[in-house]
Amino acid sequence: MIVFRYLSRELLVTLSAVSAVLLVIIMSGRFIKYLAQAAQGMLDPGVLLMIMGYRLPGFLQLILPLGLFLGILLAYGRLYLDSEMTVLSATGMSQRRLLVYSLAPAALIAGIVGWLSLGLAPQGVAEVDRILNEQDSLTEFDTLVPGRFQTLRNGTRVTYTRELTADRTELAGVFISETNLSSATGEERGLSVLVAESGRQEVQPDGSRYLILENGYRYDGNPGQANYRAIQYDTYGVLLPKPEVSVELSAREAMPTSELFGSDNIRMQSELQWRLSLPLLVFIVTLLAVPLAKVNPRQGRFLKLLPAILLYMAYLALLIAARGSLDKGRIPPALGLWWVHGIFFAIGLMMLYWEPLRLAIDKRRAVSGGAHA
Repeated sequence: MIVFRYLSRELLVTLSAVSAVLLVIIMSGRFIKYLAQAAQGMLDPGVLLMIMGYRLPGFLQLILPLGLFLGILLAYGRLYLDSEMTVLSATGMSQRRLLVYSLAPAALIAGIVGWLSLGLAPQGVAEVDRILNEQDSLTEFDTLVPGRFQTLRNGTRVTYTRELTADRTELAGVFISETNLSSATGEERGLSVLVAESGRQEVQPDGSRYLILENGYRYDGNPGQANYRAIQYDTYGVLLPKPEVSVELSAREAMPTSELFGSDNIRMQSELQWRLSLPLLVFIVTLLAVPLAKVNPRQGRFLKLLPAILLYMAYLALLIAARGSLDKGRIPPALGLWWVHGIFFAIGLMMLYWEPLRLAIDKRRAVSGGAHA
């Protein structure tokens, strides 16, 4: 029991450290993407942390199996390097017993991954979809940031305001540059620039929103040419896109797991098998990692790390490829993703029993050779 607690503690500490590092790397990349969208006025900066929080379960369900795999390699590799595992082996610690001890922390991680993949992750995706749909319904007026040029409408409009009141109803020092596109060909047909001393938002009874600009100029023309047209105005109205709120969740990743069971849709079955595969992945990578963690102290603890990572990547890549084939109907649902797990389960068993089998064969040959002599 003391050995079990010691091994579990070493494994869980290493797992936590590795998973934390991977989580920071992945979330940083995703946060930078959302931050760029917020800088362009496509997202309200106030919802960034909410989006990242709802995406967290989806990140963790993929990070934890990898963290466990690397945790076993690093933790047990250190024990082999420090000859601690040699001492344990002298007391009867075989790789099979080490695997049994490792399956207890693996069961804990599998339970967490199952909770995430079957419950929290779909709920998080649903909330992110809801937030993004609400963001799509915002007008340009709702996402303006004072003192910043913002690119809107897929880069065809640049908007700037020097000042904006807290209730977002009044602007001062307005600049709008818009590229005119041909409705037939989509080619550029010149540039329109609006400048105004002030502006305000006005909502019509039918729900249409206008940006009313006051005391300004409009310039129309083509860059590089001298035939610009300048118009001075006292009041000028700019139609803002009418909000189209859509909270319908069409993504299968956002569907509750209970709705996937019993579905005849091949894509729904593929999603269900993917969610069930993630907890199963935890046990199989444990089976793979235990024999791979055994290293010779003279060779160093990182000798098998690169091949082990490549093996894990091959496992995950084959799962993703099988999922895509299942989506397209190339693989029968009964076979689904299970054949991938079967292949790597067989690889794990082969690696676990290969050395004892080889030693038994060598011993039999030695006995046979001695008998003949």
